[in-house]
Amino acid sequence: MKIRSLICALAFGSYGFLHAAPLDLRKGDHVAIVGSGLADRQQHYAWLETLIHKAYPQLDLTVRNLGFTADEVNLHPRSDEVPTTDYFLGMKKGDLKTTVSPESDSRSKKAGTEVVYKAGTDFSANVILAYWGFNESFKGAAGLEDFKKALDAYLKKLLGADYGKGKPRIVLFSPIAQENLNDPNFPNGEANNKNLALYTQTMAAVAKANEVPFVDLFKASRELYEKASYPLTINGIHINEAGDKALAPVQFKALFDKDAPKLDTTLAKLHEAVIEKNTQWHHRYRTVDQFNIYGQRSRIKYEGVDNATILGQEMAQRDVKTANRDQLVWAMAKGQPFTVKDDNLPPVDLTPPNRKEAIPYLSGEDALKHLTSPEGTKVEFIASEVEFPELVNPVQMNFDTKGRLWVAVWPTYPETTPTTKVFDKLLVFDIDPKTGKFTKCTTFADGLNCPTGFQLYKDGVLVMQSPDMLFMRDTDGDGKADWKERIVNGLDAADSHHETNSICYEPGGAVYFSDGVFHRTNVETIDGPVRNVNGAIYRYEPRTSKFLRHVPYGFANPHGRVFDYWGNDLITDATGNANYFGPAFSGHLDTGAHPKMNQFWNRPSRPCPGTAILSSRHFPDDWQGTFLNTNVISYQGIFRAKITEDGAGIKGETLEPGMVATDVQANPNFRPSAIAVAPDGSLYFMDWSQMLIGHLQHHLRDPNRDHQHGRIYRITYPSRPLLTPKKIAGESVEALLDLLKEHEDNVRMRAKIELDTHDSKQVIAATQKWIQALDKGDKDYEHHHLEALWVHQWHNVVNIPLLNDVLKSPEPRARAQAVRVLCYWRDRVPGAIDLVGNAI
Repeated sequence: MKIRSLICALAFGSYGFLHAAPLDLRKGDHVAIVGSGLADRQQHYAWLETLIHKAYPQLDLTVRNLGFTADEVNLHPRSDEVPTTDYFLGMKKGDLKTTVSPESDSRSKKAGTEVVYKAGTDFSANVILAYWGFNESFKGAAGLEDFKKALDAYLKKLLGADYGKGKPRIVLFSPIAQENLNDPNFPNGEANNKNLALYTQTMAAVAKANEVPFVDLFKASRELYEKASYPLTINGIHINEAGDKALAPVQFKALFDKDAPKLDTTLAKLHEAVIEKNTQWHHRYRTVDQFNIYGQRSRIKYEGVDNATILGQEMAQRDVKTANRDQLVWAMAKGQPFTVKDDNLPPVDLTPPNRKEAIPYLSGEDALKHLTSPEGTKVEFIASEVEFPELVNPVQMNFDTKGRLWVAVWPTYPETTPTTKVFDKLLVFDIDPKTGKFTKCTTFADGLNCPTGFQLYKDGVLVMQSPDMLFMRDTDGDGKADWKERIVNGLDAADSHHETNSICYEPGGAVYFSDGVFHRTNVETIDGPVRNVNGAIYRYEPRTSKFLRHVPYGFANPHGRVFDYWGNDLITDATGNANYFGPAFSGHLDTGAHPKMNQFWNRPSRPCPGTAILSSRHFPDDWQGTFLNTNVISYQGIFRAKITEDGAGIKGETLEPGMVATDVQANPNFRPSAIAVAPDGSLYFMDWSQMLIGHLQHHLRDPNRDHQHGRIYRITYPSRPLLTPKKIAGESVEALLDLLKEHEDNVRMRAKIELDTHDSKQVIAATQKWIQALDKGDKDYEHHHLEALWVHQWHNVVNIPLLNDVLKSPEPRARAQAVRVLCYWRDRVPGAIDLVGNAI
């Protein structure tokens, strides 16, 4: 049961493998993969695990990936009272009652909290593959000694442990090197690689001192990068599937001192089985709503039943589902047929409702009779679950460059169960230009779990599926996603109501999203891990992978976020419908959160799931720039607020009546969840259609939570003509640039999304010509000039003369945005601090 002694080692300066006797795998071994992002990402590609099963088909190995992005060897941030890695290493079937206290778990703020963890199977790790050193390396040479001590203590702890199958055999892996992508959007990696080399050398020394086999992936990955004719990482630091496929045989060779099986088509069924098993395990290990399963809210009783009991039973089911797929993996490794039945899942108790009388749902047409709107407007019913059965619980929508409406639907709300058959989806609706009604529904992506936000990007779409943000694409033109990549990892989902949502663009191309209270988001970046406790707004550049905390604040649930004509962000905290002027508290903080911020509008009611700016010449001139704020309790409708400047900030004034409202007594399940301006200038809004909302008020599995209804409506102003939709998809760069002169925010934004599908050099060259052709006498010249700067920012091309021009604009709102651009270009603009001083 133990590793044979180390037999030789290369000199540390050569960064070769620190050789040991081959890893001795035995029948029935339980293999745990632990560590940070490299370990975490490998479960989704699974080539190393596939090779191991293929090479040792008779051993029936049980493999569980316990990787967790942004972890460090002595730092494992989790939501309150979530089971530790040690729990999963030695997980035992049944209930484990334990007391979580500050002494045993530094994450908990309450002493002596008794929690119960439920498991459906045993997992007693006796082989551990450990991947550390990446996040620690950002502390540089100054952090080496502390890292050395922490790693030494960690290895000694593992070597002395017994998780139920004897002392574990351990292999330690270094981090991979940073890849030079030869792309101006990413650094070449030299600075990080100096630190990674130091930490790899230290890891080798600590491993040798503890007689633990060590695999130098730093050197191995650099050699792979040099040989490869295509990128092996998505951003220099995180492997893609090609990288995993290249790294897997190298790791196999290092582990077993023999060549790996060939990576060919004979592995297809086995690889598919491993992926399916890992998917089931991921749903268990990284399950959504962990604060409601393990944390403080898990123990609130509803009609005598708490979430910890019911969701704990579901976790036990997920364990058994995973174990059933272990058998599938073993059969595929042996080349034997096997059918997974899942007829052995342990039972889950029924949850009684805490509202005894269900409230009937009106049809979409009947609900329309109870909706009111301002004089001059008309509300039309567009579609419901009757016409399109997939349209259930819509939570976000966006119009694409072809004028189609994309909708994220969440029928599994608040999250999937282990036995879910109908999953969450991303839908695309074609629209009849004459009636505004839907003519076709295409399911772009199925099998999702809590897709609380999405945003169109290049030729695909960014989709939130905690803990990851996915980039999904249709590569064969059938309208359905057939390719995906995880481009951001570590976005916590302690509560699916509060998880990453309201994904939107700034005018310069960065994507903004958020999470709320209870969350412990930890994201690995090229500049080191970004960590946040409780709510924050995040800024992410898809082109460069830069990720930062835009506004760390004591948010409960920041569901609303929108940018105005001049590029200022308005942030809404849904729970209290608290609305803030984003630029006022978006200054960088290394840690912690901003203090109390004044709200710009005294909202009449709460809560708010989504916001928008009315920017459409189909509606009256004095309506332009109106802030639209959806509301789902008490006042169930969409508020209007007039926004004006107020000193260094803004103020909002409620306009009566709202954009739409319902008679709550007659139509109590009406829950407007989002609103957007259509290409023809009309307003579309969604009705989430839920009898029960909120996680504090009702059990997660209350049977009255709805999984069957969803509606979409449209508001027009009949006395004014609808707009002629602008052609965007497939247009030339020059035509798209001219659309940046349009009044409608959504036209300009969709034009820039389409510009992002063109070569940046072509776009920037055309933009330079476009700037020269602008009419300086045009009343909107300064905004057009600013749009040109935003195009440069979107394409990550620094143009200092253009920046200086806009910094000197006679329009103060343009100057303010130039300072904002300067903030994100500061590392590439000489004298940036002086320029900011001049602007002030």
